[in-house]
Amino acid sequence: MAAMDDSGPLHSIGELARRTGLTVKAVRYYSDRGIVTPAGRTPAGYRRYTADAVARLELVRTLRELGVDLETVREVVARERPLSDVAAEHAAALDVQIRVLRLRRAVLAAAAERGPEPEELTLVHQLARLSEEERARLVRAFLDDVFHGLAADPAFTGIMRSLSPELPEDPEPGQVRAWVELAELAGDPGFRAYMRQLAEEHAARAGRPEGAAPGVSRDLTATVVQLAGPAVAAGVVPGGEGAAPFVAALEAGCAPFVGPGADVRTRLARRLERLNDPRRERYLRLLATVNGWQEPPSPAPVLDWTVRALDAAPVTTARSPAMPDGPPVMPDRSGRGPAPAGG
Repeated sequence: MAAMDDSGPLHSIGELARRTGLTVKAVRYYSDRGIVTPAGRTPAGYRRYTADAVARLELVRTLRELGVDLETVREVVARERPLSDVAAEHAAALDVQIRVLRLRRAVLAAAAERGPEPEELTLVHQLARLSEEERARLVRAFLDDVFHGLAADPAFTGIMRSLSPELPEDPEPGQVRAWVELAELAGDPGFRAYMRQLAEEHAARAGRPEGAAPGVSRDLTATVVQLAGPAVAAGVVPGGEGAAPFVAALEAGCAPFVGPGADVRTRLARRLERLNDPRRERYLRLLATVNGWQEPPSPAPVLDWTVRALDAAPVTTARSPAMPDGPPVMPDRSGRGPAPAGG
């Protein structure tokens, strides 16, 4: 039976343990640390506690299970710190831990998909845990290589912005995996050289006259999709008679993109082959995933059809341009997707 004092019954350490679900050892430890103090002792020296100790120990147990350190628990129980402040601090700390755990899960998921060697797993982890500033520095290095000497042109300013990945503060695992692959691709010297070639080709035709034909895009890839897409959808054979009207329209509509001179079709076909490099499309798809944009439809089937149709058609000289090859039409930042860079 519990002893009594003026404030009510007194409890032994064993009784406190039963009431709070803690072990006797834990109750004794918290008592030794001054978090709960005995109201007195029995003649034999056993500690006795009031009902207030039960409430304190229940709060201690809750805070400890939530990950609050013992010194902070002592301050809260002693009313030296407001519980609301402690809760806010630890909620913020848990947010950080959750982001770290999600990042680790994403890295491991990427490793499971890729089956990397130990060295590659280390690289994946390092790329995934880069700070925002470090990620921005990596992206700048890629864009500087691609657009060196061209960035002063306002058209290229928009292109560079549309090619910049921005990993959210709290990314989904798929965004982390996309970022890792995109960072590896951006660091590939061969891919950088390829993108530089596309940028230089665009810059060479950047001074074309105005006066685009109504309803025709000012971006090469979009123009080809617009002019040749119906042929692909209708199942027109690239080398057949039905392809001739589409080839003529492509020659007229796309001639400004390759410049004046003979053999427009062949030069256009080779340019489109370069644009149809799967690495470029992969970069744009990864970019859309990282930035949370809608994934753009693949132009590859139309570009492939157009190259085969142009190669199968008779070689001709350039016709009068139907439109200028102005800077590409860039999407806004509303989430509709990346620009078809280099087109």
